[in-house]
Amino acid sequence: MKRLTLTRSLVLAACLAAITGCATRTPPLYLWQTFPKMQYDTLQQSGNFSPEHVQAMEAQAERAKASGALLPPGFRAHLGMLKLSSGDSDSARRLWQAEKSAFPESSPYMDQLLKRLDAPAKQDKPA
Repeated sequence: MKRLTLTRSLVLAACLAAITGCATRTPPLYLWQTFPKMQYDTLQQSGNFSPEHVQAMEAQAERAKASGALLPPGFRAHLGMLKLSSGDSDSARRLWQAEKSAFPESSPYMDQLLKRLDAPAKQDKPA
């Protein structure tokens, strides 16, 4: 009888542990917020954007930093494209290098963008 009670207690404890483990909610790894919608809206408008997009993305980056969350894949790359569209090639370069560091699998694409960014500067140099 004691053995049966012990077995029931162990089964009950295991069930409670499983339920508790399932109920634990971990915070999301990335702070996505409105990034997918902003990116979609920009691409739907043939790359046209408003300065509010840049401000909203920069605000999201600050919230992520303050909360300790990570920026999602492509965030820095997209913000870099917006910065380049507004004529800020230095910020675009810095953001693309940061994207490459955060997500090494993006290196081929980021290298291509950086190479295109450097191309006009090389053409301006006298031979």
